[in-house]
Amino acid sequence: MYMNIMGFDIASIDKPTILIVLAGQVIVVAVLFLLYKLFTAVFPSVLKSVRKQKPSAGIFASEKKNPVSAEGDVNAAIATALYLHFNEIHDEESNVITIQRVSKTYSPWSSKLYNMRNFR
Repeated sequence: MYMNIMGFDIASIDKPTILIVLAGQVIVVAVLFLLYKLFTAVFPSVLKSVRKQKPSAGIFASEKKNPVSAEGDVNAAIATALYLHFNEIHDEESNVITIQRVSKTYSPWSSKLYNMRNFR
């Protein structure tokens, strides 16, 4: 009996194939090394320049001049309002599942039963 066996013959690999594989691997390793050098060289300088920048005179500058200070009872009122608001979003469920029987028992999924032949 003939079986379809898939085999691999090392002798069928020629020199151009080996050169293509090695060139591809060298290119991948070189690109990964260059990316590593780029990230290690560029990102520290970018982080230093970002840290040296002064904040712009926009919305945040006015907040620094007048910091928000709320007392404990104001914080409690805000927290209570948020808690009540988020609890009212969902309705209370009864957690009861009802399953109703369908009188139609035929479905295309059970049609295979009717197409089978009984061999006795």
